[in-house]
Amino acid sequence: MAVKLRLTRVGSKKNPIYRVVAADSRSPRDGKFLEIVGRYNPQTDPSTIDFDEAKVKDWLGKGALPTEAVARLLKAKGLSA
Repeated sequence: MAVKLRLTRVGSKKNPIYRVVAADSRSPRDGKFLEIVGRYNPQTDPSTIDFDEAKVKDWLGKGALPTEAVARLLKAKGLSA
């Protein structure tokens, strides 16, 4: 099972808000996930990016791969991707 750190949309229509989750790479975008590790809100100015650093480091240590979007968010917050 390949685990990825990726975005899941939870906002309403025309109001995107995302969770950063650890999920099986085969599950759908808004489907089953293993754990929520952060939040991203692009609607605020500046964008709100929150991570639980311990959970992110734990999943990265276990071999989870971030998607390109999550890697950019991790880099913006100063966490290694």
